[in-house]
Amino acid sequence: MDCMKLGCKADVFHMEGQSWLCTSGLPSDVCIEVGEMSFHLHKFPLSSRSQLLEKLIQEFSASQENEEETKCVLSLHDLPGGATSLLLIAKFCYGVKFEITAAEVVSLRCGAEYLQMTEDYGEGNLILVTEVFLDNVLRSWVDTIKALETCEAVLPLSEELHIISRCIDSLATKACAGPTLSSLPMSCLSAAQSPTAPWNGIHSTSKPCPKTEDCWYKDVATLELPLFKRLVLAVGYKGMTSDRIAGSIMFYATRYLPLNGRQSSFPQRNPGSRIPIMSDADQRTLIEEIIRLLPNQMGATPTNFLLRLLRTSMILQASPTSRETLERRIGAQLDEAVLQDLLIPNTGYSVETLYDIECVQRIVSHFLFVNREDHDSNFNSVVEEDQLADSYHSLTPMTMVANLLDKYLAEVAPDVNLKLDKFLLLAATIPDYARPTDDGIYRAIDIYLKAHPWLTDSEREQLCRLMNCQKLSLEASSHAAQNQRLPLRVIIQVLFYEQLRLRTSVAGWFFVSDNLENSQNLSGSIGQTEDRAIPVNSKRGQISTLNDMQERVSGLEKECENMKHEIEKLVKTKGSWSNFRKRFGLRFKSKSFDFKSTMLPCNGEALQPSSKAVLDKKQDHDQSKLAN
Repeated sequence: MDCMKLGCKADVFHMEGQSWLCTSGLPSDVCIEVGEMSFHLHKFPLSSRSQLLEKLIQEFSASQENEEETKCVLSLHDLPGGATSLLLIAKFCYGVKFEITAAEVVSLRCGAEYLQMTEDYGEGNLILVTEVFLDNVLRSWVDTIKALETCEAVLPLSEELHIISRCIDSLATKACAGPTLSSLPMSCLSAAQSPTAPWNGIHSTSKPCPKTEDCWYKDVATLELPLFKRLVLAVGYKGMTSDRIAGSIMFYATRYLPLNGRQSSFPQRNPGSRIPIMSDADQRTLIEEIIRLLPNQMGATPTNFLLRLLRTSMILQASPTSRETLERRIGAQLDEAVLQDLLIPNTGYSVETLYDIECVQRIVSHFLFVNREDHDSNFNSVVEEDQLADSYHSLTPMTMVANLLDKYLAEVAPDVNLKLDKFLLLAATIPDYARPTDDGIYRAIDIYLKAHPWLTDSEREQLCRLMNCQKLSLEASSHAAQNQRLPLRVIIQVLFYEQLRLRTSVAGWFFVSDNLENSQNLSGSIGQTEDRAIPVNSKRGQISTLNDMQERVSGLEKECENMKHEIEKLVKTKGSWSNFRKRFGLRFKSKSFDFKSTMLPCNGEALQPSSKAVLDKKQDHDQSKLAN
C-alpha cells in the first residue's frame, strides 16, 4: 500500500512567499508559525479536530480579552515533521483531498499525537487514520523501510509511540523468514520473478540476484547507524545465522567506510547519490560500532575483511579497545589469512619500519594462545624428500600460519630499518615443530642477510639459529652450501646433514637388496618346479638391480667428492686447512676423500666397510651363484 487518499474537497491552499493561505472566502483569524513558514487559517476547523490547538486558541483569546480584537498568532516550532506535516494536518482538518505515503505516515502520526487529534474531537480523527495506514505499511518490506528511514527525524516521539520498534520487528521477522513472495524485498522479487527459460530461443540478459536470501543487505544499508544496529540485534535475537548477520554488517561497512584507504580513495560519487560523505570523527564512531556488532563466532566474518577493518581503524585512530578486539579475532582464525592482507602499513607517530611488525606479533600470539594444544614431536625429525609432498596434503592450522609467517618475514626482510631483535622475536614466535621444512625461514634469513650486510658474525650466527639445517630440502641445502652470506659453521652443518641423508639413503638401498635376496631364496625352497621356471628372469632382474645400485652409489661418491672441493674452497677463503680442522674438530683426510671417509659415524658407531666394497663383494657372490 503506497498511499491513502483522504478528504473530498479540492485543494484550497496556495503558497505566497513564506506563507500558506487558505482561499475559502473567509478572512483568516489564526496564524500558525512553524519554522520560517506561516499558515493563515481559521480557528473553527482546527479547534474542532485538535485538543491542543483548541486550548492554545482559548488561552490566546483570554489574554487578549481587554484589548482590541487581534489575529490569533500561535507558534508550533516543535511540531514533528515541521511545515510539511502541518500542511497535511491542515488539509485533513479542512477536508481537502490528499494522499498519505509510507514516507509521510510516521511524521503525520507523530504530528497528530502532538496536536492530540483523538476520537474525542471527531470520529475517524487523524490518529486513528494514521494508525490504520501504518499497520498496512508494516506488511510491506519496502514501505516499512521507507517509514523507518523517517523515524530518525521525529525522535523522541516516534520512539515513545513504538513506531521504531514495530518497524524493526517487522523487518527482522521478514528477513529471518527467508525469500517468500509476501515478504521479499523488491530487488529480490524482481530477481526471483525474472524468467530463467528462454523465450522464442532468446535468453534474457538480466542478471539474477546472486543470493536471494541476502538481497535485503542493500535495503537496510540505507538506515542510520542507530537503527541499523537495532535491526542487527533484532535479527540475531530471532535466530538468524551468524554468517548472514556478518554479511549484512560487512555490506554496511563497505558502503560507508573507506576500507582501502581514506575517504579520498572513494570513486567520485554521483551528484544524486544518497551515500553521505562522513568526517573522520563519524567514520571513527562507525567503525567502533561495526566492530562491536560483528558476531563473536569464529569463522562468521572472513579474515581478510577483519584485516581490512583493522587497517582502517589504525588510519582513523580508533580506540585501542577496538583494535585489540580485531587483533584477537584475527588471531583466532589467522590460518585463513593471506599475505597481502597481513601487510599492514605502519601508521604510528614514530614510523621506524614500513609495516607494522608489532601488530602482526600480537596477532600471532593470539593465534598461539587459541591453538595451544599439544602436537606430535615427530615434526623435529628429518623430513625426507618423498615425505614433503605428503605433508602438504594435511596442513594443520599451525603449519599454515608458519608458512604464512615465513612469507611475511621474507616480505619485510628487505626493510633496512627492521631491527634484528624484532625480526628474531617475530620469527621465533612460531615453534619449530610447526614447520615441516625450513625452506621458508631460510629464504627470509637469506633476504635479511642480503639487505643488512653490516651484521657482525655473532649476529649472523644468532639469526641462523632460527633455521634447522636438518629440515632443509635438497634444493635449499644445495643453495645454502654455496651461500657466502651464511656463517661457515652453518655451511658445515648443512653439508653434514646432507652427508647423513646420503648415508641413510644408501643404508635403505642395502636393506631393500637384502630383502629381495631373502625373498628369492625363500621362494626357491618352496618347490623345485617353480625354481626351474623362473631362473632366467630372476637372474636378469637381480643383476639389473645391482647394476643400478652400483651406478647410484658411484653418483653419490661423485657428489661427496664435489662436497670436499666446496669445503676446501671455503677453507681457503676463511683460513688454512689446519685452522679449519682445529676450529671445527673435523678428522677428514686431505688426500683420500673417498666415500668411506665421508660417511660420518652415527650413534657412536663407525661404518666399517666401504659401501662400494660391500656392493662389489655382493655382486661377485651373486654372479658366481648364478653361474653355478
